Amino acid sequence: MQVASTLDTIQRKAPTTHPITLENYLKREALSLHKNEYYNGQIVKMPGAKAKHNQITMQIGAALITATENLELIYLVYNSDMKVYIPAYNQAVYPDAVVVCETPLYWNNQEDIILNPVLIVEVLSKRTKSYDRGDKFLKYKTIPSFKEYVLVSQDSCSIETWHREAPGLWRETIIEGRDAIVHLASLGCDIALNKVYRNVSF
Repeated sequence: MQVASTLDTIQRKAPTTHPITLENYLKREALSLHKNEYYNGQIVKMPGAKAKHNQITMQIGAALITATENLELIYLVYNSDMKVYIPAYNQAVYPDAVVVCETPLYWNNQEDIILNPVLIVEVLSKRTKSYDRGDKFLKYKTIPSFKEYVLVSQDSCSIETWHREAPGLWRETIIEGRDAIVHLASLGCDIALNKVYRNVSF
Protein backbone atom coordinates (compact mmCIF):
# COMPACT_ATOMS: atom_id res chain seq x y z
CA MET A 1 0.00 0.00 0.00
CA GLN A 2 1.05 3.56 -0.49
CA VAL A 3 2.37 5.20 2.66
CA ALA A 4 4.15 8.39 3.63
CA SER A 5 7.74 8.55 2.45
CA THR A 6 9.33 8.76 5.91
CA LEU A 7 8.38 7.78 9.43
CA ASP A 8 8.58 11.42 10.50
CA THR A 9 5.89 12.29 7.96
CA ILE A 10 3.75 9.43 9.20
CA GLN A 11 4.09 10.59 12.77
CA ARG A 12 3.15 14.16 11.81
CA LYS A 13 0.00 12.84 10.15
CA ALA A 14 -0.89 10.61 13.08
CA PRO A 15 -3.81 11.90 15.14
CA THR A 16 -2.88 13.63 18.39
CA THR A 17 -5.01 11.31 20.51
CA HIS A 18 -4.18 8.95 23.32
CA PRO A 19 -2.44 5.78 22.09
CA ILE A 20 -4.69 2.80 21.45
CA THR A 21 -3.79 -0.85 21.78
CA LEU A 22 -3.18 -3.14 18.84
CA GLU A 23 -6.23 -5.15 19.85
CA ASN A 24 -8.46 -2.07 19.71
CA TYR A 25 -6.93 -1.04 16.39
CA LEU A 26 -7.85 -4.42 14.92
CA LYS A 27 -11.41 -4.09 16.18
CA ARG A 28 -11.71 -0.65 14.57
CA GLU A 29 -10.07 -1.84 11.37
CA ALA A 30 -12.56 -4.67 11.00
CA LEU A 31 -15.35 -2.07 10.83
CA SER A 32 -13.49 0.59 8.83
CA LEU A 33 -14.49 1.52 5.28
CA HIS A 34 -10.85 2.22 4.35
CA LYS A 35 -7.46 0.84 5.29
CA ASN A 36 -5.45 2.15 8.21
CA GLU A 37 -2.03 1.13 9.51
CA TYR A 38 -0.97 0.97 13.15
CA TYR A 39 2.15 2.75 14.40
CA ASN A 40 2.76 2.01 18.08
CA GLY A 41 -0.51 3.36 19.39
CA GLN A 42 -1.44 5.62 16.49
CA ILE A 43 -3.72 4.89 13.55
CA VAL A 44 -2.77 6.30 10.15
CA LYS A 45 -5.17 6.28 7.20
CA MET A 46 -3.71 4.82 3.99
CA PRO A 47 -4.23 6.69 0.70
CA GLY A 48 -5.75 4.66 -2.11
CA ALA A 49 -3.60 3.17 -4.86
CA LYS A 50 -4.00 4.02 -8.53
CA ALA A 51 -4.75 1.70 -11.44
CA LYS A 52 -1.19 0.79 -12.44
CA HIS A 53 -0.21 0.02 -8.85
CA ASN A 54 -3.25 -2.21 -8.41
CA GLN A 55 -2.65 -4.01 -11.71
CA ILE A 56 0.99 -4.79 -10.91
CA THR A 57 0.10 -5.87 -7.39
CA MET A 58 -2.54 -8.31 -8.62
CA GLN A 59 -0.25 -9.70 -11.32
CA ILE A 60 2.73 -10.34 -9.08
CA GLY A 61 0.40 -12.04 -6.62
CA ALA A 62 -0.89 -14.29 -9.38
CA ALA A 63 2.67 -14.98 -10.55
CA LEU A 64 3.68 -15.98 -7.02
CA ILE A 65 0.77 -18.40 -6.74
CA THR A 66 1.65 -20.03 -10.07
CA ALA A 67 5.38 -20.19 -9.29
CA THR A 68 4.90 -21.87 -5.90
CA GLU A 69 2.08 -24.31 -6.63
CA ASN A 70 4.32 -27.27 -7.50
CA LEU A 71 7.07 -26.75 -4.94
CA GLU A 72 7.82 -29.33 -2.26
CA LEU A 73 6.83 -26.97 0.53
CA ILE A 74 3.43 -25.32 0.69
CA TYR A 75 3.51 -21.54 0.31
CA LEU A 76 0.51 -19.34 1.02
CA VAL A 77 0.25 -16.09 -0.92
CA TYR A 78 -1.77 -13.21 0.52
CA ASN A 79 -2.80 -9.97 -1.14
CA SER A 80 -2.69 -6.41 0.16
CA ASP A 81 -5.58 -7.00 2.56
CA MET A 82 -3.32 -9.00 4.89
CA LYS A 83 -1.49 -7.09 7.61
CA VAL A 84 2.01 -7.93 8.86
CA TYR A 85 2.85 -7.25 12.50
CA ILE A 86 6.35 -5.99 13.39
CA PRO A 87 6.75 -6.75 17.11
CA ALA A 88 10.01 -4.83 17.60
CA TYR A 89 8.24 -1.61 16.61
CA ASN A 90 4.67 -2.49 17.61
CA GLN A 91 3.46 -1.76 14.10
CA ALA A 92 0.91 -3.37 11.80
CA VAL A 93 1.28 -2.57 8.10
CA TYR A 94 -0.25 -3.61 4.78
CA PRO A 95 2.37 -4.87 2.29
CA ASP A 96 1.29 -5.34 -1.32
CA ALA A 97 1.76 -9.11 -1.08
CA VAL A 98 2.98 -11.57 1.56
CA VAL A 99 4.14 -15.19 1.31
CA VAL A 100 4.08 -17.58 4.28
CA CYS A 101 5.61 -21.06 4.41
CA GLU A 102 3.35 -23.96 5.39
CA THR A 103 1.49 -22.61 8.44
CA PRO A 104 0.56 -18.97 9.06
CA LEU A 105 1.03 -17.61 12.56
CA TYR A 106 -1.45 -14.94 13.59
CA TRP A 107 -1.17 -12.31 16.28
CA ASN A 108 -3.51 -13.29 19.12
CA ASN A 109 -5.17 -15.83 16.77
CA GLN A 110 -6.62 -13.03 14.64
CA GLU A 111 -6.53 -14.19 11.03
CA ASP A 112 -6.00 -10.76 9.47
CA ILE A 113 -2.52 -10.09 10.92
CA ILE A 114 0.49 -12.29 10.14
CA LEU A 115 3.56 -12.85 12.33
CA ASN A 116 5.70 -15.08 10.11
CA PRO A 117 6.15 -13.70 6.57
CA VAL A 118 8.90 -15.33 4.50
CA LEU A 119 8.69 -12.97 1.53
CA ILE A 120 7.20 -9.48 1.36
CA VAL A 121 6.39 -7.50 -1.80
CA GLU A 122 6.09 -3.73 -2.06
CA VAL A 123 5.17 -2.01 -5.33
CA LEU A 124 7.10 1.24 -5.40
CA SER A 125 5.75 4.66 -6.24
CA LYS A 126 7.52 8.01 -6.32
CA ARG A 127 5.88 8.84 -3.01
CA THR A 128 6.73 5.63 -1.18
CA LYS A 129 9.98 4.27 -2.59
CA SER A 130 12.32 6.03 -0.17
CA TYR A 131 10.39 4.78 2.85
CA ASP A 132 9.95 1.26 1.43
CA ARG A 133 13.68 0.96 0.74
CA GLY A 134 14.73 2.61 3.98
CA ASP A 135 12.91 2.69 7.31
CA LYS A 136 10.28 0.13 6.35
CA PHE A 137 12.90 -2.40 5.22
CA LEU A 138 14.87 -1.88 8.45
CA LYS A 139 11.74 -2.72 10.41
CA TYR A 140 10.87 -5.77 8.31
CA LYS A 141 14.39 -7.08 8.94
CA THR A 142 13.58 -7.48 12.64
CA ILE A 143 11.00 -10.20 11.84
CA PRO A 144 12.81 -13.54 12.36
CA SER A 145 10.96 -15.44 9.60
CA PHE A 146 11.49 -12.72 6.97
CA LYS A 147 13.96 -13.87 4.28
CA GLU A 148 13.29 -11.89 1.12
CA TYR A 149 12.12 -8.42 0.14
CA VAL A 150 10.80 -7.82 -3.37
CA LEU A 151 10.54 -4.23 -4.55
CA VAL A 152 8.61 -3.80 -7.79
CA SER A 153 8.83 -0.61 -9.82
CA GLN A 154 5.62 0.78 -11.27
CA ASP A 155 7.48 3.19 -13.56
CA SER A 156 9.61 0.65 -15.47
CA CYS A 157 10.08 -3.11 -15.90
CA SER A 158 12.36 -3.54 -12.92
CA ILE A 159 12.32 -5.75 -9.83
CA GLU A 160 14.77 -5.45 -6.96
CA THR A 161 15.20 -8.30 -4.48
CA TRP A 162 16.98 -8.45 -1.14
CA HIS A 163 17.65 -11.97 0.15
CA ARG A 164 18.86 -12.76 3.68
CA GLU A 165 21.87 -15.06 3.20
CA ALA A 166 22.96 -14.97 6.86
CA PRO A 167 22.15 -12.92 9.96
CA GLY A 168 22.83 -9.31 9.01
CA LEU A 169 23.84 -10.23 5.44
CA TRP A 170 21.46 -9.34 2.60
CA ARG A 171 22.17 -9.81 -1.12
CA GLU A 172 20.68 -7.28 -3.54
CA THR A 173 19.72 -8.26 -7.09
CA ILE A 174 18.18 -5.95 -9.71
CA ILE A 175 16.45 -7.50 -12.74
CA GLU A 176 15.20 -5.37 -15.64
CA GLY A 177 13.34 -5.89 -18.91
CA ARG A 178 10.12 -7.62 -19.93
CA ASP A 179 11.98 -10.75 -21.05
CA ALA A 180 13.90 -11.09 -17.78
CA ILE A 181 13.40 -13.67 -15.04
CA VAL A 182 13.71 -12.94 -11.32
CA HIS A 183 14.82 -15.75 -9.01
CA LEU A 184 13.25 -15.79 -5.55
CA ALA A 185 15.88 -17.51 -3.43
CA SER A 186 13.71 -17.78 -0.31
CA LEU A 187 11.09 -19.81 -2.19
CA GLY A 188 13.29 -21.59 -4.74
CA CYS A 189 11.32 -20.46 -7.78
CA ASP A 190 11.40 -17.97 -10.65
CA ILE A 191 8.98 -15.32 -11.89
CA ALA A 192 8.92 -13.84 -15.38
CA LEU A 193 8.72 -10.07 -15.51
CA ASN A 194 6.41 -10.29 -18.52
CA LYS A 195 3.82 -11.86 -16.19
CA VAL A 196 4.22 -9.11 -13.60
CA TYR A 197 4.05 -6.33 -16.21
CA ARG A 198 1.50 -7.88 -18.56
CA ASN A 199 -0.41 -5.10 -20.36
CA VAL A 200 1.25 -2.42 -18.20
CA SER A 201 2.11 0.76 -20.10
CA PHE A 202 4.83 3.23 -19.09
